Amino acid sequence: MDTELLRNMYDAAPELWYGIGTVFAGLIGGTLFLMFALLRLKQKNYFLRRDRERYAETLYASHDGYFAFIYPDEKVNDPRKVITERCSRRLAVLLGLEKGVKSDFNDVLKNFYKDDVKKINKYVGLLKEEGVAFEDYFLLKSADRHIRLEGARINGADGNIYCDMIWFRDISFAINRIKSLEKAKESSDKKLFLIRDLLDNLPFAVWLRDPALEVVYCNKKFAEFVPDKNQDEVISEHLEIAGTNGDSISKSLAARVHETNRMGKTTVGVVVKGERIAMEAFEVPFYADQNFEKTYSAGCLININELDQLRRNLKRHQDAQLEILGTLGTAFAVFNQNGILNFYNPAFAKLWQLDASWIEDKPTYASFLDVLREKRLLPEVPDYKAYKQNEISTFSQIIEALSDLIHLPNGKTLRRMRAPYPMGGVVFAYEDISDRLATTSAYNALISVQNEMLSGMFDAILIFGTNGRLSFFNEAYADLWKADKTFLAGEPSFDEVLDSQRRFFAMDEDWNSLKKGISANILDMTSKTMTLKCRNGDLQLGVTHLSDGSLMIVYHKTNQQL
Repeated sequence: MDTELLRNMYDAAPELWYGIGTVFAGLIGGTLFLMFALLRLKQKNYFLRRDRERYAETLYASHDGYFAFIYPDEKVNDPRKVITERCSRRLAVLLGLEKGVKSDFNDVLKNFYKDDVKKINKYVGLLKEEGVAFEDYFLLKSADRHIRLEGARINGADGNIYCDMIWFRDISFAINRIKSLEKAKESSDKKLFLIRDLLDNLPFAVWLRDPALEVVYCNKKFAEFVPDKNQDEVISEHLEIAGTNGDSISKSLAARVHETNRMGKTTVGVVVKGERIAMEAFEVPFYADQNFEKTYSAGCLININELDQLRRNLKRHQDAQLEILGTLGTAFAVFNQNGILNFYNPAFAKLWQLDASWIEDKPTYASFLDVLREKRLLPEVPDYKAYKQNEISTFSQIIEALSDLIHLPNGKTLRRMRAPYPMGGVVFAYEDISDRLATTSAYNALISVQNEMLSGMFDAILIFGTNGRLSFFNEAYADLWKADKTFLAGEPSFDEVLDSQRRFFAMDEDWNSLKKGISANILDMTSKTMTLKCRNGDLQLGVTHLSDGSLMIVYHKTNQQL
């Protein structure tokens, strides 16, 4: 371009060129502004679409399905002139709608029973006409599922009605869970009522203490011991059963039980209708709800009045018996269940040469054995520790009367009796039988000598005891009558012995009459001797009645030997 020409044109009309430049600059500036405004508008529309998508996806992600009735906007010239319906994807899946999100409200209602449809339509009608919210529960026809419908109106900040929404939630699990819990509760209530009936019908008072030692439950029997109060008042006021001294019968016991975590019991006196009754209170600790920091205790009160009377009577009888035993010459002593000497009579102290001051200190059975060993009044044993241990272990195991002999180093022999004591422990009785044993030994020796003398005699001898059976025969008798010694050793009767002699008499004689005559003469107290005519000779028969009631018969050969 010719620069000279341009310069001439500018010089001819400079104002024109200034105007054209200004217009041109304005056009460029306006274009840039519009482009920037359009860019901002596109950006705003982008975020509006993103927010709309977020809200839509948020609704789609909800566990609840919804059905919306969307109204046209009355504040602007909205081209939508009718109410539109929208079904959510969740609702379509929840109800199994064939049309999916394109389903209308009639498609939704087909899933409910006829009566429920009427009810839902009434709810929806009120919501559309007056904006009345509702909430109700319905059962689907196609499945045993419970659906909660909740209707609400959505309004804008400017008062414009956006839409009416109905939310659908499947509450089958919750309903079934509630039913299950209701059944469990009903079953638990029945069990609880049975337990309460059981406790209320017990014949003794029962209660429960919390960690603060307060009575938080009791049965009806407990309330009977609290004047002018019923069961509910006793529980709500944490009242206690008072003893004869006015204090609680078991609160101090419960404190000790909670501290040691071991069952405790105590004997208390309770006044009932003006009469003092002996009772026994128990407190048993336990942990509640598997919480080892919370110790509760269960208690009961048992009437032991009759038992207490029996115990007192038994104690009186035992004391009387012990007094009688104390006067006897036989040595007696009672060691209790802990092995401590509780009672002894003078004969016991004298027999074992025990010091009065030592024995009054109530020594143990083990100490008693040690003292006897020092005095050499125990049997000589190679292992005293084993002997002592055996004595002590046997002491704790006695369940019936035992008797044994104790041979002392001084030559004495004692018969020891041990028996369980009714109140616990063992009763010991010692009897010196040394003289009796010596007498028995001498008597047995004398009998032995007499038997040897009789056995050595030439005459045949038989001795019948007071029971009428043969108790002794000598060799001379067996030889004389050719008798079977086994038969004689079997203690035959008098008649059987006579029958064994029959073959030595004449066979043509009347044996029964002969036997009767022999028996009469032998048993006759006045008869001393008689002669028997046997087949091979005569026998002189002598009869002697001994001092112990026995009968001795002596056969003496007078001529030819049989």
